[in-house]
Amino acid sequence: MTTTPTGMSRRHFMSHMAGASAMVAPALMMGQSIKANAAELTKRRKSCIMLWMGGGPSTMDIWDLKPGAATGGPFRPISTAGDLQICEHMPQTAKIMDNLSVVRSMSTREADHGRGRYYMHTGYVPNPNIEHPSYGAVISHETIDQRPGLEVPPFVSVGGGSVGPGFLGMGWAPFTVNSNGQVRNLRMNGMDKETLNKRLHMLSLVESGFIQQNRGPSAEDHAKILKKTVDLMTSEQMKAFKVSEEPAAMTELYGNNNFGKGCMLARRLVENGVPFIEVDLGGWDNHQNIFNTLADTKLPMMDQAIGGLVTDLKQRGLLEDTTIMWMGEFSRTPRINGNTGRDHWARSWSVMVGGGGIKGGQAIGETSADGTRVETEPYSSEDIMATVCRAMGISLETTFTSKNGRPMKIANGGRVIKELIA
Repeated sequence: MTTTPTGMSRRHFMSHMAGASAMVAPALMMGQSIKANAAELTKRRKSCIMLWMGGGPSTMDIWDLKPGAATGGPFRPISTAGDLQICEHMPQTAKIMDNLSVVRSMSTREADHGRGRYYMHTGYVPNPNIEHPSYGAVISHETIDQRPGLEVPPFVSVGGGSVGPGFLGMGWAPFTVNSNGQVRNLRMNGMDKETLNKRLHMLSLVESGFIQQNRGPSAEDHAKILKKTVDLMTSEQMKAFKVSEEPAAMTELYGNNNFGKGCMLARRLVENGVPFIEVDLGGWDNHQNIFNTLADTKLPMMDQAIGGLVTDLKQRGLLEDTTIMWMGEFSRTPRINGNTGRDHWARSWSVMVGGGGIKGGQAIGETSADGTRVETEPYSSEDIMATVCRAMGISLETTFTSKNGRPMKIANGGRVIKELIA
């Protein structure tokens, strides 16, 4: 499959989105009909939830503990429902680890936040000549034809921005909301239906004239985004973002905090047919006081949300078609520094994957007793991306065409981690 690039800038798209929102938002009050039932949208159609740990979490304190080693820290491993042990501060996750696996032999080379974030989202190292598409853009692009009735964006980022669509174009950019499902610039301003239709007609004439001047693919892409914006503003599928409608028991299951509510929103979006949702939990750049930070705040919050998400998806029959992955841009040093913290480390660390199409309950690969090196076959960002795409039924032979005309293979030609594929 070959895809041509678009040239629309993110600023142009966002300003257009804001303007269209102001014109179109009142239509939400007019009660458009739902074009496709959520159950039909999700029937045997794959979705993916990425749990993004911005800052670089210390995976040897979470998924690959080293008790007794000088580098190991104070935490102890506990048994799980799978054939592996994880941190004692993750008891809820331990109960559902038969559905999740940990790749412990990750070895990457990007230990800078920006470069690592880009690499782990795209499978490519940053290149000043090419902007590569992220997981969300690629998966949305390759699965959107399974969802003809989907009106909400196919790539939603919750609680923080994601890496963008690259050369796939702004039609595949992340749609960013907060953990309460609130969308910036979507507001009601009392416009009646007649005024709305007049403004849309005028804007359509301008768009058509611009396209007829042979201004290239950017103009056509702009018109498509306008149509998507109108569909979005007038769609009752936007109710999927109303996390506040969830019963108190669900909030208790996931945790009454931003990450818990973000994971609950991800489940609502999966139910509605959204193919890719990223939920952000930042704050992992722990150069000091790492163990108190993890034990008191980060791990309990993360543990409850992951346990709740997997339990909820499974009870609703959605887990078998929903792939979950957990990762940051890199990990933390095995060495504990003088401020009781850990610094940046990309040579030996872990990523968690599970759910649809992934074999759960396993630890793939090993690191040394002190966590300083990978002892088995190392895996990369490309390999994780290839494995997730395979689990979702996306062909690894897919090839895109970048803006400068270069063929770009999906997942950068990464290897599938065979032990993970059911």
